[in-house]
Amino acid sequence: MAKKGKKFVEAAKLVDRTTAYEINEAIELAKKTSIVKFDATVEVAFRLGIDTRKNDQQIRGAVVLPNGTGKTQSVLVFAKGEKAKEAEAAGADFVGEADLVAKIQGGWFDFDVIVATPDMMGEVGKLGRVLGPKGLMPNPKTGTVTFDVEKAVKEIKAGKVEYRAEKAGIIHVPIGKVSFDSAKLVENFNTIFDTVQKAKPAAAKGTYMKSVAVTTTMGPGIKIDPSTVTVK
Repeated sequence: MAKKGKKFVEAAKLVDRTTAYEINEAIELAKKTSIVKFDATVEVAFRLGIDTRKNDQQIRGAVVLPNGTGKTQSVLVFAKGEKAKEAEAAGADFVGEADLVAKIQGGWFDFDVIVATPDMMGEVGKLGRVLGPKGLMPNPKTGTVTFDVEKAVKEIKAGKVEYRAEKAGIIHVPIGKVSFDSAKLVENFNTIFDTVQKAKPAAAKGTYMKSVAVTTTMGPGIKIDPSTVTVK
């Protein structure tokens, strides 16, 4: 087991691991226990009562956080003709066709998100083996396979985040930076909480929201009491 650093140990002492905190208190505690010198990312983790081995219990999607994530994502768009021009006008960082496919096959990955028009998926499909493991493959469920490239690019730039349940039924989503005002972090949290809550599969049995926790980069985890979360 990895040995924890002195700063982490001291920060962890401020958190009662037996307590599930009210969201506002949890956010304040997360900011207080951030131990890194840079502006750390604040992340929420949901442990859900779902069986991801079953197709009808898989959860994946995307949502635009009202206050963004504190990071402007680099967007690559696979499109041609007028749609390529539309992507450039919307602020896409890279736009192309087969030329970008070849560049990625050569090991280039200087981007965060890929958007593709449906007619380009034949080309993009050639990259499945390299994009899939990195979670970069465009998907209709997250709005990244679409002819409305203007909307897709602008939403990503505005703070759109993707969420996906991992094998163990856990979802990790960034909700901002430690430097954010606490109220903005809470608002972002409430947005993703509401989204995940509404994504509950009809086939899921028993307790759906098993646990929720918030943490910062390299900071201790802080449990949240889901019953104290109120969303409009």
